[in-house]
Amino acid sequence: MVIGNDTLIHPAAFLLVGIPGLGSNMHFWMAFPLCFMYALATLGNLTIVLIIRADQTLHEPMYLLLAMLSTIDMVLSSVTMPKMASLFLTGRQEIEFNLCLTQMFLIHALSAMESAVLLAMSFDRFVAICHPLHHASVLTAPVVGKIGLAALMRGFVFFFPLPFILKRLSYCHSNTVTHSFCLHQDIMKLSCTDTTVNVIYGLFIILSVMGVDSLFIGFSYILILQAVLGLSSRGAAIKAFNTCISHLCAVLVFYVPLIGLSVVHRLGGPTSLVHVVMANVYLLLPPVVNPIVYGAKTKQIRVRILYMFQRDAGPTCLAARTPQSTGGIGIGHLSWIHPHPQPAELPSREPDLQQGLVWTMILRRHQ
Repeated sequence: MVIGNDTLIHPAAFLLVGIPGLGSNMHFWMAFPLCFMYALATLGNLTIVLIIRADQTLHEPMYLLLAMLSTIDMVLSSVTMPKMASLFLTGRQEIEFNLCLTQMFLIHALSAMESAVLLAMSFDRFVAICHPLHHASVLTAPVVGKIGLAALMRGFVFFFPLPFILKRLSYCHSNTVTHSFCLHQDIMKLSCTDTTVNVIYGLFIILSVMGVDSLFIGFSYILILQAVLGLSSRGAAIKAFNTCISHLCAVLVFYVPLIGLSVVHRLGGPTSLVHVVMANVYLLLPPVVNPIVYGAKTKQIRVRILYMFQRDAGPTCLAARTPQSTGGIGIGHLSWIHPHPQPAELPSREPDLQQGLVWTMILRRHQ
């Protein structure tokens, strides 16, 4: 224990439990799928970021926000997964006091940034579907950059006080953190002094950040559903809502475990296996699932990834691919492979007049 001049008692290190009830042998074997998840999350998110950065045609609001989301997921997985893998492989439970507080701050701040980006992506879908003619003028590249900066600043400002209000507490009982990483609620429970300030401030930021974001995301989808259901063509309605599927999956993967984790923590009582599993799902699942969902559902990214794996076959093989062999993509979507395609090589892209010129243009742009 470290005792300061103001009689505050801080442990030199906290002890991470991992997953309660599992022995060291099970922890060891669980390290391998965890390492695989970390490699998958890093590779998937990095691939998306590099593809969007390299392809000028993807420098649009939806893809720029996706690049922000992938960057946050990469950093978040790097903050949590390597330490967890080390814990499971070596059994070393110690994490230095200040390092634990730093990890705790990064986890909460990055989660707030991800929540803000998901809110911005829902606004992008709302404008693209409900006000398609204003989409290009409302969500410009400078506006998207300001949104990213605002998300960064909000996450930093709201969660920067957390390490300091935890340092004002004394920890004179157990120093065992019942998760595989450091969370504010878990560290706070180890204190033997009054934690009223921590409880009130923690509740305030969870409601004002994630709570407000989730409300606005839900409201935007209500308006989107109203606009989609108001379309006269059922096919156009399905295509319009299909552009939201990837984002909707990302929202559910992020917010459902977060809400469940908040509820079980507010119920009180000792930390159980349910707490730990939900915390692991909340932090580990989004960085792995998001690149898979967006890579599978976003046609432009999917085509670019397929090209990266198949470029050894040569441009002749790629040019010979038909719409049926590329899953309905067509050679028109592969025109970026050749810098100067001939007009005769491109298929006709005249819009379906029954669905309307505007909807065809917007749906093909954001499909």
